[in-house]
Amino acid sequence: MLQRSRRTGQCFFYPRICEPTTGNTDLEWILASGRGRVHATTVMRPKPPGQPYNVALIDLAEGPRMMSRVEGVAPEKVAIGMDVAASIVREGDEPIVIFKPAP
Repeated sequence: MLQRSRRTGQCFFYPRICEPTTGNTDLEWILASGRGRVHATTVMRPKPPGQPYNVALIDLAEGPRMMSRVEGVAPEKVAIGMDVAASIVREGDEPIVIFKPAP
């Protein structure tokens, strides 16, 4: 789900009490498509025994950009411009949004 201003039609992430640029409070929740594209990525290489993972900025189809990671592919294979699809997984007791390469 994403927040959107009814007046401007702009979606934004993270949730707020008003639209970031206008201050509009006429907000609604919409169902996000779950689609996005990698804007930037880097590989994190923790000390052993930790495994490498990527951190990516994802441009959502609806407009906002969010930070996450791409799973289901080697961290080094995540590329700028890659189409991805969102998935919600549990990490510990918390649900988080990650992305996987789009089919």
